[in-house]
Order: sequence, then structure tokens, then C-alpha cells
Amino acid sequence: MKNTLFRHATWLLSLGLAGCAAATTQPTTDAAASATSNAVNGLGADVAAAATPAAPAATSAPEESFKVVTEQFADLRVLRYQVPGFEQLEPQQKELLYYLYEAALAGRDISYDQNYRHNLRVRRTLEALWDANQQRMASSSNTQQVDQAQKFNVYAKRVWFSNGVHHHYSTRKFVPECSREYFAELVRGVDSKSLPLLPGESIDQFLATITPVIFDPTLDAKRVNQEAGQDLVKTSANNFYQNLTQKEVEDYYAKKINKKDPRPISYGLNSRLVKDKSGKIVEQPWKVGGLYSPAITQIVYWLGKAADVAETPEQKLALQKLVQYYSSGDLKVWDDYNIAWVHDTKSRVDVVNGFIEVYGDPLGYRASYESVVSFKDLEATKRIKAIGDQAQWFEDNSPIKPEHKKKNVVGITAKVITTVVESGDAAPATPIGINLPNATWIRKEHGSKSVQLGNIVEAYDQASAGGMLDEFAYSDEEKQRARQYGSLAGKLHTDMHEVIGHASGQLKPGVGTTKETLKSYASAIEEGRADLVALYYLMDPKLIQLGVVPNLEVGKAEYDSYIRNGLMTQLSRLALGETVEEAHMRNRQMVAKWAYEKGQKDKVIEKVQKDGKTYFRINDYDKLRNLFGQLLRETRRITSEGDYNGAKTLIETYGVKVDPAIHKEVLQRYQKLNIAPYAGFIQPRLVPVEREGKVVDVKLEYPTDFAQQMLEYSRKYSFLPNAN
Repeated sequence: MKNTLFRHATWLLSLGLAGCAAATTQPTTDAAASATSNAVNGLGADVAAAATPAAPAATSAPEESFKVVTEQFADLRVLRYQVPGFEQLEPQQKELLYYLYEAALAGRDISYDQNYRHNLRVRRTLEALWDANQQRMASSSNTQQVDQAQKFNVYAKRVWFSNGVHHHYSTRKFVPECSREYFAELVRGVDSKSLPLLPGESIDQFLATITPVIFDPTLDAKRVNQEAGQDLVKTSANNFYQNLTQKEVEDYYAKKINKKDPRPISYGLNSRLVKDKSGKIVEQPWKVGGLYSPAITQIVYWLGKAADVAETPEQKLALQKLVQYYSSGDLKVWDDYNIAWVHDTKSRVDVVNGFIEVYGDPLGYRASYESVVSFKDLEATKRIKAIGDQAQWFEDNSPIKPEHKKKNVVGITAKVITTVVESGDAAPATPIGINLPNATWIRKEHGSKSVQLGNIVEAYDQASAGGMLDEFAYSDEEKQRARQYGSLAGKLHTDMHEVIGHASGQLKPGVGTTKETLKSYASAIEEGRADLVALYYLMDPKLIQLGVVPNLEVGKAEYDSYIRNGLMTQLSRLALGETVEEAHMRNRQMVAKWAYEKGQKDKVIEKVQKDGKTYFRINDYDKLRNLFGQLLRETRRITSEGDYNGAKTLIETYGVKVDPAIHKEVLQRYQKLNIAPYAGFIQPRLVPVEREGKVVDVKLEYPTDFAQQMLEYSRKYSFLPNAN
């Protein structure tokens, strides 16, 4: 698999340098750490009774007064982004974006249910209690009750932010800080008709069921478990499997998949795998008429309207294929859609919509719903296009083995996009870069699209919290280089991670897809490999020749940031004693630790102490580049040859275990900065202007209240029943 919406926006906690070392992840923690790191995804009656107040008037503030940061709670910050250039679009393009916007949000419930079988019921419970809790907080003079109400609010916002009760990044379950007694009082104080009760269920029965689901941290403790030696299916709380073991799943697909097929479909991508009462293993597809049908029917409706106003014949064909796929559940049609989508290069408006990334499945088969609606930023695209146009040169000059190189790199489309709305696994926490499709054979034969989400990166820049660089960078020279070049370095890392990283190399004939061969280590190896491509070329004079960097100080800035993040600052996201499980964090630590260890003899990277604090200083950037090249060669070999043991050794040796002393120090130093390590966004709102039943224009609004937007979405886009 190609994990290419790679949410690793390491968001410049210290500079606001938004660009990130590669791109499919939401901001992490150290510099454009690269972008995250320094700057740090008809049945509405079930929730209609929540009786939430109308959303406040949205702002359309002038650009100079636009407020990016709206609030901070727990380990999260809520931001807003602007959509420059929207007003200049043609009316047909705005209408197209509106239909794609509605299609995106129509699938919102799916993400909750995929993440955990109880999530929709939990969310609807919290929403049913929201108003009563606000009234208690506003009317009470009892400080203890106000404190309980505030803690309830924080929990509800965390559930909205993470699309469920498990942390959006660590996937560990979080629980409310308010008491069970306070929660029960709220439940008993509202009209029972507003609660998501099962038929015939009493309030007492409801509380007996829902209370441990919400308050017991040991019940379904991890949404995605990646711990070696455990049954990753049975110990993961996601809703992708029922009554199955890891071995049963692996055996099922071992019999089903033909490894000699040069164009395999993405087995398991759009279905739940279950064992029925007779013991038979069956797939339940997510499609019209299947699981999630009420939501998917809405998605199909809006995609159909979008196809009617498509910009080009190629775009119309792609949208029609997507509708056909959702209607049939046929994964061959999904491949046909992806091929059509890759060949739609002339349209300015674009959309990602579907079951795409497999990070939520520890075995890498099943994909989470997501959508990103956008249009091309014509001016900003020039930088990323310059890299994409030279993809063959980068492939030919890579340090990987000749037999692992593509002889003919085809169809790479690279652009910077302006995001209009995101949904599902892409919101509120968002990627900053995308490279799709994920099917290796489609990428090889037809190419891929690589994008950077330009206005999202800009919002991270504007929201920079400050402090991280001064706290964790060793020297004034390092800090100055980061301030001068860090933003560009992070953006370039994202560009190259997506454009030439994921798109590079090929599997040896007869080797299965990485989800078959590398299994639970596939995502971390793939993201590490793409990072290494970017890191290797960031210090190449070719970038100066292309005119995308003024000098190689840009590459040094990214090396500083990447090592700082991989060895130290990203640990701020873990509680003391935890190991690294998230794929992007594993990949960054693996790359940084491996380079540190292999270069220790020559002190390429040196661990130093200053004023009682630990730092990692790079002494030789050229030798570090050479080390990155060596590791790139090895990760490409592992991928191309399907070497499971090689992948396991790399990740388990360098990517999982945490130095407890360093970890404790990082947490102590980080706590003083009062910076939330994760961020996500309130989405813009599109409002159609209709005349005689036809959309003649679309207005753009910028909501300002996260909770109100979540309540508004639940009123408008709750299409699924409580249990699916």
C-alpha cells in the first residue's frame, strides 16, 4: 500500500513554519518538523432531538482581522483557515465546489462508526446533553459544578476533534475528567427522547451501557494496536472486524489474493470483515444498499450533481466512475475511478473522496472515509511543479539499487491546492500533503497526483506558537537558519515526500503489496522511505539548479529540524512510559535514531549537554546525507523485496522504544511552553445562492465556534443509525 495522505504536518510549534517533513499527517511536533514539529482526520432523527441552538452568525471578516487561533484545550488547538481566490472563481466552479462540499460532509458519520462501534451513540449522547450542560455552567454559582461542566465540555470537544473516543493521533482512549455522577445527572435531567436509546431501553439500562464505554480507560483501550506479539485485530477497537483473530484475517486474504496478479484490486478496502453465526467469514461492503448506505446514498446524490457541472470531460468521467463505485462496491471500479482521476489534469477544481488511507487498520487492508475539496493555486504550484517535472532525474539519481528503480516514471501531477473543506478522516485534524492513488500498479502505469494544501500550511504558519525552537535548538546558528529557511525547507520536504518519495521505486516481479508482505510495519516503512527520499535530495545542488532553493542552507535547516523532532520533540506527544505506535512517529524516530547510531563513530550527530539540557547537534551534514541515502537504499530494498523481517528489525529496533530519561526531560521542558502539540480546523461554510431552484452563486463564510459547527454538522449530516 501507499500511505500517502500522510498526516505528518509536524507543525512548526516554534516558528509557525508550516510545511512539513512530508505530508500525510496532521501536524506533529517539531519544525516544519518539519511543519508540525516546529510549529509545533433520512436517519438524522437519531440526533435531531438534541435541540442544539442555532449556529452563530459566521464571520466574513477582512483578511487583516482574520483570527486563526480560536481556542486551546487538552492537547489540542483549534484553528481556522482562509480560502483565498474563491471569489474569483467562475460561477460553475463555485457550484461544483458546493456539490463536492455537500458530498464530503455527507460521509461524516461513517468515520465515527469506522473508528469504534459505540462512537455515534457516544457523540449523540454528548450532543443531547450539551445545552443542559451550558445552562448549568451559566446559571450556577457553585464552583465545583462549574468545574464539572467545563470538564464535560472539554471531553465533548475532544470526541468531536478525534471523530470518536480514541485520540486522533495516538489512537489511545481518553476519558472525561468530569465525574460519572455528574454525567448521570445530566442524562437524567434531559428529555429521554433526545437520547440515543435502543428500542425499549430504560435510562438506567442506557447508563449501565454507556458509562463504561465513556469512562473506563481499559475498555477498548486502543483504536489501533501495533504492539508486537499481540493479536492486532482482537486488541484494536476499530469497527473493521467482528469476531475474528489476526490469524484468521491473514489466512482469509492469503487464500483470496493472487500474488502473481500484476494489477491487483485493493482487497478489503471498502468492507467490514465478520464471522457470522455459522462460522463463515464474510465481507460486508460499504456501498449503496450495504453498510453505511444512508450516508453513501447522500454522497452519491451530491457527486451526481457535481458530475453534471464538471469542468472537463475527464473530470465528469472520474466523478461518474466514483458514483458507480459507491453504488456497486466493486473494487475494480475503484481502480477505474482512480485511473480516470489521475488523468484529469486540466480541471482547476479537484476532490479526494472515498475509503482511502489504511492507517486505522493495523493490518493495512481497510480504509477510512475521507474527503478533501479544493482548487488549484496557480501561482504557488510553480515550485512543486518544478520538482514533479524532474521526477525521472530524481529516480535515475537515487542511491537505491538499479533493479528497484522505475525505468519510466509516468504521469506525476504536482500542484499546490487551496482547500475549501475537509471531512471524515481528514478533519478536523488535516493532512498538509497528499499523494494518491495508493495502488502501486496504477502509480506505475498511470501516474499519481501530488499536492500540498497551501492554505492549510499558511494557517499553521500564522498560528505558530513560538518557543519550541528556542527551547530545543542547540545553537544560535541553528536557530537563525531555521528562522530564515525553515518554512521553505518544510514545504520542500512535503513536496518531495509526496511528489518523488511515494512515487519512486518499484516492487520486484511476483512480490505482493506491502500490506501482504510487510503487514503491520508497511505504513511506517513507506512513510520513512518517502521521508528519506526528501531528506536525501534536500541537500542536492539540483534544487538550486531548479531555482526552488537559494542555497543548501535550506537543506541543513530541514536536517536540523528532522533530527530534533525524531530524537526529541515528538516525544511530547507521548505519556511517560509509552512506546511509539503511530506510523509517522515510528518512521521519524526510526530514521533519526538509525542515522544517529550509524554515525556515532564519526560524531555525525552528537548528543550534547548545555545548561543541564540535552541537545542533538549535527556536525557533518554531508555525511548525514550519505547515511540517509544508505537507509533509503535499505528501506527501498525491504519494500521491493517484501522483506518482513527486515522491516520488523528496523522498526522495532529504532522506531518503537523510547529513552525514558530523554522522554522525561522533553516532557518537563515542553510543559513550560504551554503549547498544544496537535491542531485542527473549523471548516469554512459554503452557502448556495439560488434563483428559481438553480444555484447561481455560492457564498463563503468563516464560522468561528468549533462546538457550534460540530452541532450544526450533526443536525444536518447525521444519516446513519446509532448501530451499524
